[in-house]
Order: sequence, then C-alpha cells, then structure tokens
Amino acid sequence: MSFLDPARLLLLLALPVLVALYVVVQVRRGKYAVRFTNLALLEKVAPTRPGWRRHLPAAVFLLMLGLFVTGFSRPAADVRVPREQATIMLAIDVSHSMRAGDVQPNRLEGAKDAARTFLERVPDRFNVGLVAFSGTASVVVPPTTDRPAMRTAIDGLSLGPRTAIGEGVIASLDAIAGFGAQFGEEAPPGRVVLLSDGTNTAGRSPEEAAQRAAQAGVPVSTIAYGTPGGVMVQGGRQIPVPVDGPALERLAQDAGGRFYEAASGDELRGVYEDIGSSIGYRVEQREIWGWFIGAGLLLSCVVAAGSLLWFSRLP
Repeated sequence: MSFLDPARLLLLLALPVLVALYVVVQVRRGKYAVRFTNLALLEKVAPTRPGWRRHLPAAVFLLMLGLFVTGFSRPAADVRVPREQATIMLAIDVSHSMRAGDVQPNRLEGAKDAARTFLERVPDRFNVGLVAFSGTASVVVPPTTDRPAMRTAIDGLSLGPRTAIGEGVIASLDAIAGFGAQFGEEAPPGRVVLLSDGTNTAGRSPEEAAQRAAQAGVPVSTIAYGTPGGVMVQGGRQIPVPVDGPALERLAQDAGGRFYEAASGDELRGVYEDIGSSIGYRVEQREIWGWFIGAGLLLSCVVAAGSLLWFSRLP
C-alpha cells in the first residue's frame, strides 16, 4: 500500500498529544476526588466508575481519528483489473525436432492441443495471431478475434527443417506493429508467446530479436517444450533432440517476458492458462481511502454506543 498525499500523515502526530492530554485530565480528576474527606459523601457524589471501560471510548475515538487521517492521506493499493483489449501472437516452432515423441503423441500435436485450450481461455475481445517458424518464419494468421480461423490454422501446422527462433519473434513483432498502426497511439498492448524446443539454427539471432522486442515494449514469454532425453526418428536412426531451456530463458529475460518449462501436454496447458491470466489483467493503483473512512465511521458509532451505555451521554 502507498499514499498519494503522504504529507498528510503528519497529522497523526496529534494523536500522542491527545493521549497525553487525556492522561493529564484523568490525573487531575483523581486528585480532585481525593479532596473529599467524607468517604460516605464521596461515594454518593462520585459513584464507582466502570473500571477500565471508562477508557475504552477514548481509545476507540483515537483509533477512529487515526483511520480518518489515514484515509485523508489517500491510501492506494495495486488492484488487478481486466484488460479490455490486447494483441497476442502465438509463435510455434514447427521444426522437425517437434515430432519427438517424449510428449505424447508428439511435441507438435501437444503444442497444438495446448494452443487450442489457450484460445478458449483468452477473452473474446483479445486479438490473437499465429506465426509458424522452422528455417524461416511466416505469419499464418494475423491478429484477429476470429477463433475458428485460428483453430483451423493451428490444425494445419506442418513440419519443416531447421529452427529460426529469432525470425519467429521478429515476425510476431511486425504483425503486432502492423495491426496496432490502425489505432495510432491507442494501440492495444502486445505480447508474444513463443513455444520451441531447440536452439536457433537459422536466421537472425534471438539476441537481436529480444532487443527489438524490448525497444517496442512487447514482452516475449517463452515456453521450453520437451525433455532433455527427447529423440526423433529420421532415416531409421534415432537423433537426440534435447530441449534447450537456457537459450529460451535468456530470450524471455532480455525481452521482458517470462520463461516456462513444459515437459508434458498437461504442463503446457497449465502454462498457457497462466499466460492467459497475466495477459488478461493489468495492475492498476487505485485509491482505497473509502475503506479507512468507513471503518472510522463504524468506530464512531461504537464510541457513541459505548458512551451512552456506560455513561448515559455522548463523548
């Protein structure tokens, strides 16, 4: 929690002064009562007070003042609020290594299934596009709210040689920039979600792509999909295709996104759900002074009720 007008909190310094005045008044009242030498008469003119309860209204009153001052200082807290719009590009690796069977039935089919689940959970107003990359990258579907078109494109993804991770990011950034141009300065925020299992072997480097993403203010979240023991069969031979998580983690860090690891289809669906949740909300600072003023008013009612109950008067 923070305060938009923290200087007003200096008013809280008045509370210790009030406490000191209250103590002085109580001491003087006690000295005045002792002046009576006739104890029988003292009992009549100063009957037994309700003990510690006589201090309770004063304590609650001071707490009420503290709440009012805190509310007057305009406290604010970070609140998650739904985004109305966003542009998301799914960049999916379709290199030959994605046919490895360490994720059933294979990496590519698991990625397709998780991407479909992601589409179901992303708000309808979000524009989602698709980039496929192997040796090169291409925009299969530009940003759109047409979910059936996206599902059809995901179903039609096919494999190709080599892996151009940097090109996949840059193609996604270009698609987001081109789509956002029609909105001018009111362009919705963009995000790239890249899924791959290997090391960049073609095209521009992931470092260059991350630099461009950082300059554009578009975070790139990466998902390392597969296991270190993954293999693919080619020409009757088994070829190791271990997932290269560190390279994808560096890309995400440099591009202001988050890195995820998914070794199975279930994990991948969970990752997409987490990404969808973070994209679907933004953090805003909102004033919460009403809570403090309301609590102060409630305490004022408690003070009044206690004073009437025990002393038959308002404080």
